[in-house]
Amino acid sequence: MRAAERRHLDRVAALGCCICGAPAEIHHVRRHGAKRDHMRAIPLCPRHHRTGGHGVAVHAGRQTWAAKHGTEERHLAAVMRRLGYNVVEDEPQLPE
Repeated sequence: MRAAERRHLDRVAALGCCICGAPAEIHHVRRHGAKRDHMRAIPLCPRHHRTGGHGVAVHAGRQTWAAKHGTEERHLAAVMRRLGYNVVEDEPQLPE
């Protein structure tokens, strides 16, 4: 991981969970079939990330989670806006 990616992930986690505001860990938002991209990350607390069970944790059922909380892409766009990146129509324009 490059230093710039580490700084970005630290800034993302510092925002707090994008669902409840609790202290957060990193959740990587992946495009279909793509490798993990450290610049495509949102902050989620452990409960909303992996431990909360179906309908609560994104890893316990993405479609149910998205129906309840909104899509990962929408949250990614909101996070990127909060960090000062240019976002057009909920599609982040990530730095090169």
